[in-house]
Amino acid sequence: MINFFKYLPVSQEDESWGLTILNAGRTCIQASADYPFKNHPGHHQFKWDKWRILQEYQVIYITNGQGVFESESCEQMTVAAGSIIFLFPNERHRYRPDENTGWDEHWVGLNGKILDQLVVSGYLNPKVPCLYIGFNDSVLDLYNSIIENIRDERPGYQPLVSGAALHLIGICYSVSKQSFGLTKEDELVINKARLLFRSNICNAYSPEQAAEDLNVGYSWFRKLFKKHTGLSPGQYYIQLKIEKAKELLRNESIPVKSVSFELNFQSSFYFSKIFKEKVGLNPTEFRKINLISN
Repeated sequence: MINFFKYLPVSQEDESWGLTILNAGRTCIQASADYPFKNHPGHHQFKWDKWRILQEYQVIYITNGQGVFESESCEQMTVAAGSIIFLFPNERHRYRPDENTGWDEHWVGLNGKILDQLVVSGYLNPKVPCLYIGFNDSVLDLYNSIIENIRDERPGYQPLVSGAALHLIGICYSVSKQSFGLTKEDELVINKARLLFRSNICNAYSPEQAAEDLNVGYSWFRKLFKKHTGLSPGQYYIQLKIEKAKELLRNESIPVKSVSFELNFQSSFYFSKIFKEKVGLNPTEFRKINLISN
């Protein structure tokens, strides 16, 4: 691996995009070597005993070797090859490779409102700064793409590389979510449940009935389903019905009451209430807007 790093100027136009790349690079740290290496830029330099605070986010991918990480919100932990480390603005932290193994690292530094919102929403959490994703070709390709595109700083490169960085973060989150405590049997239950909800979208069906059809306990099923999808089975099923309702409402020849009836809602009033809670418009308002736009 050829060592490379670059720190980038950022314009107001770049910042208005919502996500900007501040720096990126890759380094191979040999066993017993100094860390950070001596020619590391001073504004990002740090010593283990003095910790460090950055004014940016960083996403670091360890592809070889191992080490340790510690932050204000996270006790010291081992970092294995295949791990992603997230650094947060104004968060005291320190990390280093094991002197017996060294490590290979790829990193990208970035800032923007998009990342702030991911923290607010809980997708990124300073208390969980390390994710294990294993060796992932797609993630490595995105790091290399970012590095190649910042070399010459061609016009318009910031939206390109910031989009790649967001894609990278999305893959990391998805891979870690899929692999976190989910056995093949659990995954089979989730997939079968999804099929049951979709095939019964127009019927009087319930999450309890799904658990019975799957021959599992409802409490266990609900917990597993929400952990994997982010939604309870009931909310997932309702969301499917709402999306189907949107499709039907775009057909002007179908009365709103008929949409409610076809999707087996308790009443047209209940349908309208739930629809507005989920969409922000009642069914009639949604139809008017979509017919005008079409």
